[in-house]
Amino acid sequence: MVRRGRPAGPRTIGLVCAVAATGALLSGCGDSGKDTGSPDKSAGPSRAVPATAPASPTGSLSADQAQRKALVPKAKVDYGQALKAAIAAVPSSEAIAAELKGTPASPYWDTAVATTDGAAYAVRVDAVSGKAQKPQPQSEDPDDKQQLAARLTKATVTAQQAAQTATEKTKGTVTTIELGDADHGNDTVAWTVGVVTPDDWNETTYEIDATNRKVLWMNVDQD
Repeated sequence: MVRRGRPAGPRTIGLVCAVAATGALLSGCGDSGKDTGSPDKSAGPSRAVPATAPASPTGSLSADQAQRKALVPKAKVDYGQALKAAIAAVPSSEAIAAELKGTPASPYWDTAVATTDGAAYAVRVDAVSGKAQKPQPQSEDPDDKQQLAARLTKATVTAQQAAQTATEKTKGTVTTIELGDADHGNDTVAWTVGVVTPDDWNETTYEIDATNRKVLWMNVDQD
């Protein structure tokens, strides 16, 4: 399914929303954290989504495109390195979200990790040095923790595998990734992955099933 305009994104619980609450220059968010490195064997190409997003018309950049053009090249640490730094800061944790934020002079990754019991932590990672700051505990609400623990149990696709699925379809830089509930429910857990293309500075967002790597929908933000 192809969508235009801003996607609603996954219906994540409040603790993940808190991770991406301030200073965002790029849209989107996502998660997991069992870094296997190798693609899931059940992965397969999407039949309903085009392999690449259409290019923007030539001419001046929009405000969002200009922000992406200014910020993205300044990040020397990618999303995967940021998530590894965050996981190292919280023992026995898994990655659930990362978003590139800040300014060209001071870019950073706003990441979130969680333990298997659903306890979540926000970790800010410098996008130049890769240094992680002290983890900040998130919601202690029992229902939130239970929901997140269940989501982690269901997700068999890692953040890295979801990002690979997205970048195989749209070549570019992953700037957001977040684990949440799929847009159309049915107890489906999904990754939302945002990819910025350097030729036009558009952002393409994919929702990817966290159990089989199928693309559920995609959206091209040309603003």
